[in-house]
Amino acid sequence: MLINQKQLSITADQALPDRLEEIIPAEAHAVNGSMLSKEAPEGQAQILLGMGCFWGAERLFWKLDGVKSTSVGYSGGFTVNPTYRDVCSAQTGHTEVVQVVFDPSRISLEEILTQFWQSHDPTQGMRQGNDKGTQYRSAIYYFGDDQKAAALASRDAYQAALDAEGKAEITTEIAHAGPYYFAETYHQQYLEKNPNGYCGIGGTGVCLPPWER
Repeated sequence: MLINQKQLSITADQALPDRLEEIIPAEAHAVNGSMLSKEAPEGQAQILLGMGCFWGAERLFWKLDGVKSTSVGYSGGFTVNPTYRDVCSAQTGHTEVVQVVFDPSRISLEEILTQFWQSHDPTQGMRQGNDKGTQYRSAIYYFGDDQKAAALASRDAYQAALDAEGKAEITTEIAHAGPYYFAETYHQQYLEKNPNGYCGIGGTGVCLPPWER
């Protein structure tokens, strides 16, 4: 398989310089009116999920009962306050992610992770379908040991299911959540604002079997 330059990982010293100005979305959530925040309100939890282009991925999660808010942005890289253009250059180290803020009393982390694994192809490395580059890599950035255990256990269960179907190895990056930077306002809830816009979501056709942390 041919690899282009944007599919190659970079180191911190190769990253674009930091930006002083932080992107702050200028509008409330276009679907449910919630305020976009990097912090989960008291009694709620959050997780950051990378599944390729974040437009279609965000729509998957805002439709789930118990998800209180979603936003899109950049995580897993080096450059502080990157722009979309920066991230698209593959010179910041970030991947496109969806921030999922949810009420654990109404929706379980297991349900969210099931949607994650089944709705994209986590075996493709630095790409997702025709979208190629480090910004499209699969990723779970967790908050706390409980989420870490769930992410690892669900990955192992899904790998076993993929193995049974002769599929490839999972390449999903699983790491503690670092800085999360909002994407520009026009990216937020993009497919609500642009119903005919591009959606690159596509799974493997393999279901995640029951699993325990």
